[in-house]
Amino acid sequence: MMLQAVSNPLMKVENLVVEYSVGGKTIHAVSDVSLEIARGETLGLVGESGCGKSTLGRAVLQLRQAVSGKVLFDGHDLTTLKGEALRKMRRRVQLIFQDPIASLNPRRRIGDIVAEPLVIAGVKDPEERRRRVSEALSAVGLDPALVSGRLPHEFSGGQCQRICIARSLVLNPEFVICDEPVSALDVSIRAQILNLLEEMKARYGLTLLFIAHDLAVVKAVSDRVAVMYLGRLCEVGPSEQLFAQPAHPYTALLIEAIPVPDPDVRPTQSVPVGEPPSPIAPPSGCRFRTRCPRADARCAREVPELRLVAPGQFAACHHPLI
Repeated sequence: MMLQAVSNPLMKVENLVVEYSVGGKTIHAVSDVSLEIARGETLGLVGESGCGKSTLGRAVLQLRQAVSGKVLFDGHDLTTLKGEALRKMRRRVQLIFQDPIASLNPRRRIGDIVAEPLVIAGVKDPEERRRRVSEALSAVGLDPALVSGRLPHEFSGGQCQRICIARSLVLNPEFVICDEPVSALDVSIRAQILNLLEEMKARYGLTLLFIAHDLAVVKAVSDRVAVMYLGRLCEVGPSEQLFAQPAHPYTALLIEAIPVPDPDVRPTQSVPVGEPPSPIAPPSGCRFRTRCPRADARCAREVPELRLVAPGQFAACHHPLI
C-alpha cells in the first residue's frame, strides 16, 4: 500500500512488515505499512496499546529487523545498511525512549551518559565532548555544572526525560523518533516536555515522529497524524482536519474517547467496547471490521487500501465517514 502525501520526504517507509515468533506462533506487529514524513514536519502516530506503534518506530531505526519493506532516509535504504555504515547513519536518526528512568544507566554519571553517543561516533577530543554535552544540557534547561557529576536516581522523571532529550540531540540529528516521551510523566510535567520538544524542533530544525496513545497530546504537537490499528494504518491526514472530520470509523472512535471537561456532557459510544483481536490471528480483510458498525461482507473479503478521501487526507476504509 503506497501513500503519496508529501513531496521530497526526509523519511519514507514502504510496505514495511515486522513479525515476532513467540511459542511457535507469529505475531503480526506491523503489516504492510507505508508513510512519508516531510523535512521539518512532526508526524503523530496514534493507536491503542499493542497496535504496533513502538515496533514501527524501532523498525525505522533498525532496532527491530523487518521481514520485508524499505525504510528510506534521505534516499538511503536503512534496511540494507550494516555495521559501520548503519552506525554512521544513526548519527542523523535518534530515539527518545518511553521510560526516561529505565533508559538511563543507573551506574553512570549524567555527563558520561550524554557524552556516550559522541564516544561511539568517534569524537576523541575530551574538551570537544564536554563542550557539546554542556550545550545539549543547557538547551534542555539543565545546568551542566550541577547535573553532569550526578547519578540518574537523583533526578525526577521530568528531569530524566530532559536528560534523555539532551542525549538524543548531542549528535545534532535531523530526525528524532519520540516513543511516547510523556506517557510516564505527571500531567503537570507533560506540558513542559512538549514545549521543550517544540523549542528543540525549532532550534535544531528537527523532523519528528511522535508516537503516543493520547490524542490530545498528538493534536497539540503534530502537523499530520497517522492512525494505526492492529498493525495497519487506518488513516493519515492533517491534524486539524483529521480531528474535525475523521474519515475512518476507528479514528472517530478514538476522538469520541477523549474526555470532555464538562460534567453535563455524557460520553457517547458508537461501537461496543472490547479488546481488539489478537495480532497472532488478525481478522481477514479489514482488521477493524469485528468492532465496526459499518462492516459488511466486503470488509471481510478485501483489505482496504489507503486512498484519498479529502485533500491531504487518506483512509483505509471501504465505507469512509466522508
